[in-house]
Amino acid sequence: MTTATLRDKPVRDLARLAKQHGVQGWHSMRKDQLIRALVRRAKSSLDRQAAGHGAAPARPAAIAVPKKPDPEVARRIAEARERLAKAKNLVTAAEGGRTVRQPRDRMVLMVRGPHWLHVFWEITPRSVARAQAALGPEWHTARPVLRVLRIETGLEGSASAQVVREIEIHGGVKNWFIDVREQMRCRVEIGYLAASGRFHALGRSNAVTTPTPSQGDTLDTHWGEIAGDCDRIYAMSGGFSPENNSTELQELFEERLQRPMVPPAARSLRDDDDSDVETRPAFQLEVDAEVIVYGATQPNARVTLQGEPVKVQPDGTFRVRADLPNKRQVLPIIASSADGTRRHMIVMALERNTKSLEPHGRESMDA
Repeated sequence: MTTATLRDKPVRDLARLAKQHGVQGWHSMRKDQLIRALVRRAKSSLDRQAAGHGAAPARPAAIAVPKKPDPEVARRIAEARERLAKAKNLVTAAEGGRTVRQPRDRMVLMVRGPHWLHVFWEITPRSVARAQAALGPEWHTARPVLRVLRIETGLEGSASAQVVREIEIHGGVKNWFIDVREQMRCRVEIGYLAASGRFHALGRSNAVTTPTPSQGDTLDTHWGEIAGDCDRIYAMSGGFSPENNSTELQELFEERLQRPMVPPAARSLRDDDDSDVETRPAFQLEVDAEVIVYGATQPNARVTLQGEPVKVQPDGTFRVRADLPNKRQVLPIIASSADGTRRHMIVMALERNTKSLEPHGRESMDA
């Protein structure tokens, strides 16, 4: 290390080198004094080594100086650590409801159709800190996951709950859509899964039962589109069921829709009580219906319903919706082989009747 090289070092680095090489009085020296003292120290060390081996004095030996880290490398490392921390952090902001409430952990599971579940959660910083402390050294390898648990009995806390899926998630989100392959009663847990298989739960959802595929199609996937079908989604998620003991489901719907969730019958009675009998409009009832026709045939077959072609899936299954008007109708379903040499037909006869009933009021009851 030459004098010119030492001049590029700050005083604190020169002082540290002087201390390491045993320079006396280094703490009171200025920069120039520290440089001269270090050069003399290095030269003296080489002279002693040369005298011991009978060799001529050599040039001053290089002084080991800690190399400064590259600022660009340090910046990239810091950014990578920040991204990993964000992906692992499950802390969420609280929902803004009609009333101000303290942040708390909660998890709500909703049924969005026979093939989709929608889970929503809120996690506080305190819960994530407890998970980090509980996992200890395993925290560094732990991953945030959602676990889908099948419930074999009606008891949510039963030991018969079985983990059927583990879905790796990331921070920065507070809801997730889960595809369902079969009908089941289930709930969802959120937490951290360590490399050893140890799981630390942060929250647990309410239990729901998914409908059969014949009971309806997959519903819309955004809150803005839920409003028109909120009662159905709320009911399928157990909201109107007397067995439902989850207040978090009701709170979430009321916060998002900005209205109370009242059973349809109770809502009708409440609305009737607020109006006068003489000013009530004429009582009306309108019902519309449709049927779902589904089946299976050869994968390459052609299928028609009432003469209209029906799409056949690669596995040979098909599914189509048909109107159910107020009359009797015949629905012929014809399947033809790809070469047209074989045909099979099934005819379904459906009938829908609408009947008008006589007025039934207080006067008829008194008669």
